[in-house]
Amino acid sequence: MDREQLHKLVISQLIDIAPELDGEVLTEDEDMRDAFDLDSMDFLNLVTAVSKQTGINIPEVDYPKVLTIDNMLGYLLNR
Repeated sequence: MDREQLHKLVISQLIDIAPELDGEVLTEDEDMRDAFDLDSMDFLNLVTAVSKQTGINIPEVDYPKVLTIDNMLGYLLNR
């Protein structure tokens, strides 16, 4: 997957978890938990869904590396 495809995937998973984000301007360099009011379960569900869709395991120790959309995209592209 290229960056654009991964971006669409992450955004679609975010909207599945937080449907109220549909149509909102999503900030790519802000902590998703704060920017989109995600609790720990929402964030875990996002990471799990993205991992499942991409086949890339994101271990819990790496969660701090994927807190923003931009960082998550970079992380996935480097795997």
